[in-house]
Amino acid sequence: MRIANRVVKMSESKNMPEKRFSTGSIVATVWQNQGKGKNGEVVGYRTVSLQRRYKDKNGVWQSANSFRVNDLPRASLVLQKAFEYLVIREQHDTAVDYVDEDIIEEVI
Repeated sequence: MRIANRVVKMSESKNMPEKRFSTGSIVATVWQNQGKGKNGEVVGYRTVSLQRRYKDKNGVWQSANSFRVNDLPRASLVLQKAFEYLVIREQHDTAVDYVDEDIIEEVI
């Protein structure tokens, strides 16, 4: 298993990923989002997106949300890592929700 770290600064104008987990061409991305609660208060929550990256016939990177049978074990792995990250993060978060200044990508 190989783990590589990459640090990217957050942009205030665009929702940037909080964390990425990838193995081969399969990537699970954790996003920090904000919405309104029942009483109109701002609440933070996280979502996870899953995609398969590939190069098209012109050599340009593309993304797909469909998977071949051989992609499924890798998809399962990155989703498990995203789940573990979210559970551990939830246990360590304080009452004030925040977004990290840096994101770290883990290549599995």
